Amino acid sequence: MDPTDRNRRAFDDAHRTSENVLATPGIPEPIRERLHGVGGSRVLHLLCGTGRESTELVELGALVTGVDDDEAALDAARRKHPEQPWVHADVHALPPELLLGRWDLVYLGTGSLQRLHALDHWAGGVAAALRPGGVLLLHDEHPAAACLDAFGRWRGDYFAGAGVGTLVGAVTGAGLLLRGLEEWPGRDARVPSHLVLAAEQPDA
Repeated sequence: MDPTDRNRRAFDDAHRTSENVLATPGIPEPIRERLHGVGGSRVLHLLCGTGRESTELVELGALVTGVDDDEAALDAARRKHPEQPWVHADVHALPPELLLGRWDLVYLGTGSLQRLHALDHWAGGVAAALRPGGVLLLHDEHPAAACLDAFGRWRGDYFAGAGVGTLVGAVTGAGLLLRGLEEWPGRDARVPSHLVLAAEQPDA
């Protein structure tokens, strides 16, 4: 790698770090507006991390169980909110007690797409967890936006991760009905910045 490329990569990494520090965490307001009726619902928050969005769902009145395979993140969540249930599990192979078809909402938020890899296994678990009429709601950075560097140049491999097509295919292949798929622009209106997917478990 020549010095110019090395310097450019170092700047890109530093810029991403600054963005992570300055970004407002939590549920984006457009998603929060869609969750106003979540009060009293049983919510399974997959890839909950340290529980920031789980806690916001609780503040909206939901009964939330957070799931993550990162024990350190869950320890942080337990320290901050010991009264909430936190489950250490792989979201691609959920434990049987979560697969009883009783959840009103399965929720995935910021940072989830890059952590999904066995999409068919994940979607099958979601379908088994949801009650008839239950909803899957996923929102995150759009996979295309994740391939751009700080200058808007294409640097990544879109097909290396969970793309929109494979995501939708896994969800519908698990028997869920696609109810919504939205792509929101960001700073560059030519590139989708945010992805929102909603799907429903059909009535038995």
